[in-house]
Amino acid sequence: MEEEKFSMLECMRKSRGEKELSVLEKLSYKLHAYQMKIINIVSMNKQLVIMAGTVLLAYYFECTDTFQVHIQGFFCQDGDLMKPYPGTEEESFITPLLLYCVLAATPTAIIFIGEISMYFIKSTRESLIAQEKTILTGECCYLNPLLRRIIRFIGVFAFGLFATDIFVNAGQVVTGHLTPYFLTVCKPNYTSTDCRAHHQFINNGDICTGDLEVIEKARRSFPSKHAALSIYSALYATMYITSTIKTKSSRLAKPVLCLGTLCTAFLTGLNRVSEYRNHCSDVIAGFILGTAVALFLGMCVVHNFKGTQGSPSKPKPEDPRGVPLMAFPRIESPLETLSAQFPAYWDQS
Repeated sequence: MEEEKFSMLECMRKSRGEKELSVLEKLSYKLHAYQMKIINIVSMNKQLVIMAGTVLLAYYFECTDTFQVHIQGFFCQDGDLMKPYPGTEEESFITPLLLYCVLAATPTAIIFIGEISMYFIKSTRESLIAQEKTILTGECCYLNPLLRRIIRFIGVFAFGLFATDIFVNAGQVVTGHLTPYFLTVCKPNYTSTDCRAHHQFINNGDICTGDLEVIEKARRSFPSKHAALSIYSALYATMYITSTIKTKSSRLAKPVLCLGTLCTAFLTGLNRVSEYRNHCSDVIAGFILGTAVALFLGMCVVHNFKGTQGSPSKPKPEDPRGVPLMAFPRIESPLETLSAQFPAYWDQS
């Protein structure tokens, strides 16, 4: 690939009556091209390592007992902790499987459909190509602007999803906040303690006589995982819709879609309260956490879903031959004159 482009470059120089490049210039030219390749590959590898570490940490929180839940005490006959046991999570109106499928598939489908639609519309396609560059990741692997945007937006969404899950699990493990049905499943042995006073505080974790697995889950209430993940997914999708999708035919299409998505997340939180699986404060904390993560990633990481190149405020200077000059801020090229005369090669690299 590099040899073909280099040969084409030599032919273009000969046709313009310019002298042939020296051996040192040829080596410097090829070295700069390979430096750009290495930078792209290393950057992608860094992101993959960070993503793998995030997924691994979420796995340890979710599927192992590496992090022990804090044992929090309670008051005897506390009415806020004596709600009826609603059953396992699989018996809930919104099961974990349904929740994870919907909150993962909805933003992914919206981003995928939105990017493809904008790419095949001529007016928006030109702006997307102007904002993005084709990235070279290997000898024969290229990421065009469409694929690059899809991978970046969905990848950041997936990272935020796992990060939100880590924050929620960490909060639940550290606080050990009790669910509204804790005393129902705990079945405390009051005969071994002095519970004659209604406000007697019990700080003994061995007082419970119920099922240990159910009791441990009943100690993980704050913040609400369903609320945090649902609002994060809904808000991320809403920010994408409002920032990228432009509709002139109907002004209510975007508001209806965005408000419908946010309403679904809000109802998910209310369902947790109505089934006595979380307190109102747990749901509110989950909403705040998911909103904070979505706003941070949407505004500070993907920059409101804009391109990486941005809109140039000033036109690029031109040399006397009328060819735009190209600048490389990250790598100081040894052949600035050469890159200025043939910008098309560097755009593809």
